[in-house]
Amino acid sequence: CFSGTLEEAREMTGLGFMLGIGGTLTYPKSELPVILREIPLEHIVLETDAPYLPPVPYRGKRNESSYVPVVAEMLSEIKVLPLAQIAKVTTENALRMFS
Repeated sequence: CFSGTLEEAREMTGLGFMLGIGGTLTYPKSELPVILREIPLEHIVLETDAPYLPPVPYRGKRNESSYVPVVAEMLSEIKVLPLAQIAKVTTENALRMFS
């Protein structure tokens, strides 16, 4: 559940790490939208951090995997990319990371 700065994101991705992005991306005061505009999609995986940190509009509820599409939609808006491309690339990233 990445929550660092742009500099930390660049350092981590430069070392080959993926950034796990979850519900905090959707929070009104989140700095993640600004940071993720600068990070290539190939370094991002989507995650839930369940049962914590559900995305808006589910704040206050238990987080679950079925909310990942909400995070993907927000990332699609930030990256100005089709949702299908976000889903494809982040899934490929996860498969590569866990292989």
